[in-house]
Amino acid sequence: MLATLWTNARVVTADAAIDRAPNAGTLEVLTQGGRIIAVGPALSREGCRVVDCGGRLLTPAPVDCHTHIVFGGDRANEFEQRLEGVPYAQIAQTGGGIKASMRATRDMSLEALVAASLARLDHLLSEGVSTVEVKSGYGLSVKAELTMLRAARALAQVRGVRIVTTWLAAHALPPEYEGRPDAYIAEVAIAGLEAAHAEGLVDAVDSFCEGIAFTTAQLAPLYDRAAALGLPVKIHAEQLSHMGGTAFACGYGAVSADHLEYATEADAQAMAASGTVAVLLPGAFYMLRETVLPPVAAFRAAGVPMALATDCNPGTSPLTSILLTMNMGATLFRLTVPECLLGVTAHAARALGLQDETGRIAPGLSADMVLWDVQTPAQLVARIGFNPLHARIFKGEVVA
Repeated sequence: MLATLWTNARVVTADAAIDRAPNAGTLEVLTQGGRIIAVGPALSREGCRVVDCGGRLLTPAPVDCHTHIVFGGDRANEFEQRLEGVPYAQIAQTGGGIKASMRATRDMSLEALVAASLARLDHLLSEGVSTVEVKSGYGLSVKAELTMLRAARALAQVRGVRIVTTWLAAHALPPEYEGRPDAYIAEVAIAGLEAAHAEGLVDAVDSFCEGIAFTTAQLAPLYDRAAALGLPVKIHAEQLSHMGGTAFACGYGAVSADHLEYATEADAQAMAASGTVAVLLPGAFYMLRETVLPPVAAFRAAGVPMALATDCNPGTSPLTSILLTMNMGATLFRLTVPECLLGVTAHAARALGLQDETGRIAPGLSADMVLWDVQTPAQLVARIGFNPLHARIFKGEVVA
């Protein structure tokens, strides 16, 4: 297969050692067979197809490391309720929230879920995204949760995208298990996980540790089973209150802890010790009009990598723009421009355990890159409602 040399681009590799070097921005990238072969100045052109990038910015393709894009129904009515002063927790406790999406999702066939999800996926791809994590969690029965993951897997068959699936049956308690959380964990979350694993549908395990969801004691059997199956774990933690989910998940070597508005310095230290990525979700923070900020300074001080993701979901973050997510990370959470770019590339890949596959422009990794009609990362982060995508490159090929 003919090698391709990408030249005349302002290259940001998402590797600090390279990007801070004297020749940063004047690099060339050689790809072949879907992989990056070499990165450096003045690479050999012999036997190569040469692509002149026209002086554009070339970055790793974004990774959206936390989404719920497979779902049924619509919850715009809840947005209106929140505008009228009804708290999210109250909406959830009266049959709204995740349970409302559960009812709509259970009513949809596999084919209908795929069709509905494609519109959301296509918007992410239109902004250069190469990799999307997709969670279950709106079926809340073994059958419906498996259907959600089958739909997620099907998305990768009809689009040029890498899909990572996450089992999130421990998202909420369905009405038929009201007052019986331990039975639900055993009969749905664990039993369904075993079925999903046997079918090859699941790449990781997640849960919602919160007052309106599950406690760490209730989740422990699920995480024990995930560990026995050799599956990486993550957690929705400290979003609305401090329930201890972060430290709990770190005890299992979690690849990520997500949301984290109420996380503490002790949580940051625990994450640093376990190598857990902090996944910040400004879309949900914005939609819920939260006021408690995640402890970004503590994460920086502890050396915890921070990722950003859309958290695309039907109710609390109906966001399908990775570019707006970066802007929100900067404006709401005060992340720097480099932190925002790393947050949707190298650190987002790490949050999925894909740091050796994508998220950086480095030899040996998948050639997942984006050419932007801008010249600096600040121009990506600063503008709102602006998509400067010139070309999305997935596994070395320009794709729609």
